Amino acid sequence: MNSTVQSLLSEGLEACRDRESRAFDKAAAGASGIVLCGAGGLGRKVLAVLRRAGIEPLAFADNNRSLWGSRVEGVEVLDPAEAGSRYGETAAFVLTIWASWNDPTQDQMAALRNLGCHTAIPFPVLGWKYPAALMPHVQIDLPSRVHEQAGAVLACADLWSDEGSRREYAAQLQWRLHADFSALGRALPAQYWQPDLVRLDDRAVFVDAGAFDGDTLVQFVEFTGGRFRRAYAFEPDAGNFRRLEERLSRLPESVRCRVSAYQQAVGNVDGYLPFTGGIGAGSKIGGDQRVACVTLDAVLPEPPSYIKYDVEGFEPEAVEGSRRIVSGRKPALAVCVYHVQDHLWRLPLQIHSINPNYRFYLRPHGEIWETVCYAVAE
Repeated sequence: MNSTVQSLLSEGLEACRDRESRAFDKAAAGASGIVLCGAGGLGRKVLAVLRRAGIEPLAFADNNRSLWGSRVEGVEVLDPAEAGSRYGETAAFVLTIWASWNDPTQDQMAALRNLGCHTAIPFPVLGWKYPAALMPHVQIDLPSRVHEQAGAVLACADLWSDEGSRREYAAQLQWRLHADFSALGRALPAQYWQPDLVRLDDRAVFVDAGAFDGDTLVQFVEFTGGRFRRAYAFEPDAGNFRRLEERLSRLPESVRCRVSAYQQAVGNVDGYLPFTGGIGAGSKIGGDQRVACVTLDAVLPEPPSYIKYDVEGFEPEAVEGSRRIVSGRKPALAVCVYHVQDHLWRLPLQIHSINPNYRFYLRPHGEIWETVCYAVAE
């Protein structure tokens, strides 16, 4: 049993619930007023929540020069330096930016402090104060929900096959429990293509579930030097699929003829599902559109060597739809475990329950974003 994980959970459920409910007020103690750092979608959502609670923020601070001096939802937008000059010593600066393409939160918080903002608070801490309106937000959720699944969290701790994975798992839990960004490991390059874990020969059959615009397919071709048997790509979003086909068209014919692409989602049903499309990499199952969905067990014409799953939170269903393949063929798997708080432990345990003959590795390829569980057959 992992003693570090046991220690992280020693706080207990009720004490955690009390802590999370008080965390923002404790962090903002002594501050007078709130400045929201980021006037985008999350900032506007937080603004609405605060107003319902009777709190009017002092200002937005935003790096977008075109917004400076304007008002968003009636709130003045300032240059961050100006916001720091006006309010840095007195207000609580809440970071309302949460997207994979932004600078790491640690760097954004340091930038605020360098501008003289004495009280800088990351969004998760505010979200814990207003969970009904703000939680979950992608992978951000209440710390107490980790404690509610303590048995599964501890069971997963025993699956990791190397010390690096065990450290990263503990760091990820530390972040989920305490919004401690400093605990997170250094992001590794080559997401999905870790040469110590993924070994493919010229007979390799690759399945890209959630192929987006073909970026991972191109990386696969580069990783194998073009020496592989077949590749199958599944991408449900129409715009993404169009860009995928355009990217494939630029590959040499000798490569392109071995790649099959399908405008379909991958899940645990063969049929049609609700869908939200047209938002690039964020397109996902659920919404007012419809999309064709397939199970890999039903549609793959040959056994795969390697399956990558990045399907915006639908990973448990996609893995379930691969049950026969995973249990019998034991392909290597790369599964994104960052879209939902509990996927970090839920997905490794799910794979282990289907086939216990895998070794598990956890690798960070971004700050919280792009965390991948690699499952390699023993």
